[in-house]
Amino acid sequence: MFRKVLVANRGEIAVRVMRACEELNIGTVAVYSEADKDSGHVRYADEAYNVGPARAADSYLDHEAVIEAARKADADAIHPGYGFLAENAEFAGKVEDADGITWIGPSSDAMESLGEKTKARTIMNEAEVPIVPGTTDPVTDPAEVTEFGEKHGYPIAIKAEGGGGGRGMKVVWDESEVEDQLESAQREGEAYFDNDSVYLERYLENPRHIEVQIVADKHGNVRHLGERDCSLQRRHQKVIEEGPSAALTDELREKIGEAARRGVAAADYTNAGTVEFLVEEEPGRDGPLGTDTNFYFLEVNTRIQVEHTVTEEITGIDIVKRQIRIAAGEVIDFEQDDVEIDGHAMEFRINAENAANDFAPATGGTLETYDPPGGIGVRMDDALRQGDDLVTDYDSMIAKLVVWGEDRDECIERSLRALREYEVAGIPTIIPFHRLMLTDQEFVQSTHTTKYLDEELDETRIEEAQEQWGGDTGDGASEDDEESVEREFTVEVNGKRFEVELEEHGAPAIPAGDVEAAGGQASRPEPAGGSSGDETEIQGEGETVDAEMQGTILDVDVEKGDEVAAGDVLVVLEAMKMENDIVASRGGIVTQIAVDEGQSVDMGDTLVVLE
Repeated sequence: MFRKVLVANRGEIAVRVMRACEELNIGTVAVYSEADKDSGHVRYADEAYNVGPARAADSYLDHEAVIEAARKADADAIHPGYGFLAENAEFAGKVEDADGITWIGPSSDAMESLGEKTKARTIMNEAEVPIVPGTTDPVTDPAEVTEFGEKHGYPIAIKAEGGGGGRGMKVVWDESEVEDQLESAQREGEAYFDNDSVYLERYLENPRHIEVQIVADKHGNVRHLGERDCSLQRRHQKVIEEGPSAALTDELREKIGEAARRGVAAADYTNAGTVEFLVEEEPGRDGPLGTDTNFYFLEVNTRIQVEHTVTEEITGIDIVKRQIRIAAGEVIDFEQDDVEIDGHAMEFRINAENAANDFAPATGGTLETYDPPGGIGVRMDDALRQGDDLVTDYDSMIAKLVVWGEDRDECIERSLRALREYEVAGIPTIIPFHRLMLTDQEFVQSTHTTKYLDEELDETRIEEAQEQWGGDTGDGASEDDEESVEREFTVEVNGKRFEVELEEHGAPAIPAGDVEAAGGQASRPEPAGGSSGDETEIQGEGETVDAEMQGTILDVDVEKGDEVAAGDVLVVLEAMKMENDIVASRGGIVTQIAVDEGQSVDMGDTLVVLE
């Protein structure tokens, strides 16, 4: 077994992995960015190393910085959690090649095969796993998309090779959209996954999203741990996950599970993973879906999933511990028939978002109150404590509430009780939205599909829920207006040198230049990332189009002097892993463009001026 594991992640998943390590008597190492220096995963770990500034590309995604931290800590394994580097085959290969460090996850070869969707489709097709009609070779020419539409019909999904969770996917509803959507999918694939290769699939308009948890060891044993129903999604991002699915008969459940095992075995896959399927819903069905229902392979997530907790609650199997043991060479010690599903579980993603404002992510704030629920059947995965400042540089999910019941009805009742107990003040969360969904007829009857939230749910109900149960969300600003000053010192203890940072509130500014300090020298730290707070100089008397959230400019679709109409796309803004079209609210002439492609912007920054 390993002595010390570095967790190459942050937040609740980092703490989740560290807890598994603690139970296996393994030491834990955290990595953190400047934005996360006070975060919960840093507090929890045995030791922690700074890997760079707030920008993920310069810290959590920096291959060499993470591996160097593992060497400094003398860690003999790296666990990537999910997100960041978890599905990066190149990084996995570097860890595999590093002397004395083991990668806790599937091999880099398996990650590459199943991580690129066209390769994965080929493997699954050869293993007789049903796949959605589509291409197995990358598509580069709009004419190829048009030809596919003529053969299979519209709508068509254009998907990035390295994509997942809806990122890097664009839907073409008719031939007129082909060129724009192909370009957008390629651009998003390049931005998120450093890979602009895309492929095509027939787009299923009203599917259920069913995924199967698998574990596989290095000795040829592959087991599935049942399925999860992740059909409640918003813009392809899961919101509530549950297991087992109330929409499947036992016969269909087993058929899908065995297909997942078959496909994973054909890929020579090891460790934990999830095989995702789309299952065609039958409108107006009476009873669960049977074995004649069409289901299609979607993708393999070559990592632990956010919602792995659901499976842990209904099987009693600690999947993260299994990951660690499999990476250490241990054999899976149970047969497929030994896997039993007990009761029902749901996971609620607690995002720092205002659901009534189009799920806009919070731009700051402090957890003035943080009092999570408890009691029988209630599990909290988080890394927070009361008084923490919200870190807004990364994903908006701050915690996960997981609830178990003897059956789905009890699980819903217990979940409602737990959500009523959950008190958060100082930042907005989607707890009111979750409470609404647990009283929603479509969800309670499990007749919802992946399109329900985006296309059918009355948004005024979300607004009413937020007003009724939203509580004190704060104003997004810290109440502490005192100036914060950091001082850096070099100190020596028993012959070993340490760099020490002290943060003082209300302290006088440090004079420019170096100053002498006990134990060494200190100098005023350089600001990270250059200047900030500069305001755009607005030219003329036009109407400004401002950023509604923090993000990065992916594309500027207009030029100075262009005439635009209401609804025309002006700028494409990437925020929270999604492309957002910034459109003109009225017609006019573009008199100023205040941003460039690749530029980071804050909420309220001017993007375009119209007259």
